[in-house]
Amino acid sequence: MYKLWFSLIYCISILFVHVSINCCSRNYDGSTDPQFTEKFFTQTLDHFNFNSMGNGTFNQRYLITDQYWKKGYGPIFFYTGNEGNIWDFALNSGFITELAAQQRALVIFAEHRYYGESLPFGNNSFSVPQVSLLTVEQALADYAVMITELKQQLGATDCPVIVFGGSYGGMLSVYMRIKYPNIVAGALAASAPILSTAGLGDSRQFFRDVTADFESVAPECTNAVRGAFHQLKELSERQDYSHIQAAFALCKPPSSPQDIHQLNGLLRNAFTLMAMLDYPYSTHFMGNMPANPVKVACKTMLRGLDLLVNLRDTAGIVYNATGTLTCFDLYSLYLECADPTGCGLGFDSLAWDYQACTEIELCYESNNETDMFPPMAFTKEIRRLYCSKRWAVVPRPGWLKIQFWGDALSTASNIIFSNGDLDPWANGGVRRSLSSSLTALNISGGAHHLDLRGSNEADPVSVVSARKTEADLIAQWVKMERTRLQKFV
Repeated sequence: MYKLWFSLIYCISILFVHVSINCCSRNYDGSTDPQFTEKFFTQTLDHFNFNSMGNGTFNQRYLITDQYWKKGYGPIFFYTGNEGNIWDFALNSGFITELAAQQRALVIFAEHRYYGESLPFGNNSFSVPQVSLLTVEQALADYAVMITELKQQLGATDCPVIVFGGSYGGMLSVYMRIKYPNIVAGALAASAPILSTAGLGDSRQFFRDVTADFESVAPECTNAVRGAFHQLKELSERQDYSHIQAAFALCKPPSSPQDIHQLNGLLRNAFTLMAMLDYPYSTHFMGNMPANPVKVACKTMLRGLDLLVNLRDTAGIVYNATGTLTCFDLYSLYLECADPTGCGLGFDSLAWDYQACTEIELCYESNNETDMFPPMAFTKEIRRLYCSKRWAVVPRPGWLKIQFWGDALSTASNIIFSNGDLDPWANGGVRRSLSSSLTALNISGGAHHLDLRGSNEADPVSVVSARKTEADLIAQWVKMERTRLQKFV
């Protein structure tokens, strides 16, 4: 899912916060940045046990702007924050504020518990048992309580609420509409892999689809990647660690099969991020990424005969975008965890690792047959052993399917499932419409929730069309909900 790879991005976000609160400036995604105000909501620690944790509370961060809102009447657009600092999502979801300007909506971006600055127990939040309150159900209850109380405070009790989210946040938007339809009138779930994370589908799908993105640019690109990984394997089998260190500019020579495994994971994740974030313009989301990074990567992989150097420089597009690193530290740039696509760094990585050990199933693996990467298994048993050792928990396979319906969604309503065909998460989500009010939008040339980003002159026609459809459906939902509410007046 989301990985906030560099602490530098957090620092940039903080600098941007001060700008965005005080003036209207340009957003990371190219749209006009609204005047968000950062606030904190007094949130219940445990919504489901009245005797737990001393009935305590914590400060949950949210961002709000009413600059477009027709007070007391316009809808509320609520972003269900996912696994990271909420400013990163607010500054890269310009479509929501563009739509708010059209439909005169109040906009709220809520930070997920245990991420960013919404740490229920401060620096002790990731100790046992404190971390046990990090669940999907608790997060949804947070949002339900926040929406309800803020509507009261703002004189917005009759304002329809539409939830938005991307990736895991999109999953939460779906779950909000399913679990709290009395509070939420509709949901836009962008790039939400609600099927694969519930244990449904093929474990080979994700890295197969990453590979397909590079294959579509040039078949010889994936051949070069395979060749480079094969050379790395041969060197490691000969324990020629000094050669590997020199080829990949590593800060320390590898000295064990575990170090080689770590290097393979770091390299594989670079390709994963470039496939996810294959936007047609440069971005500063989860790192600094050039326009069309998959094309840039393939050009780098094919520029010379030294495949190992090419592989190093391709990974450097992700890990050394500024060119300031003189060497690569295997264990500080990438952390192996219960999510084979990566957990990121810092406290956010701990939170996501715990979630991937409990409710979120991410048993994806590469095999060098259906994909271009080294064989790296991540089975349910490997996950169970890792999570038992790391967090003293036993995963519950199938829990999300039981709790949030899995692929049996036909009785739900008012949900948009949008996916881009360049996004390796897409085939883990809903790709076909399930009813007249469960709409699937497939965006040709679209990467990971491109439709949530602000308008850009480089946008493909497909995403412009998808946003228009989304806007029309949301306007219909708002009208329907307003009619429903008026019947009870």
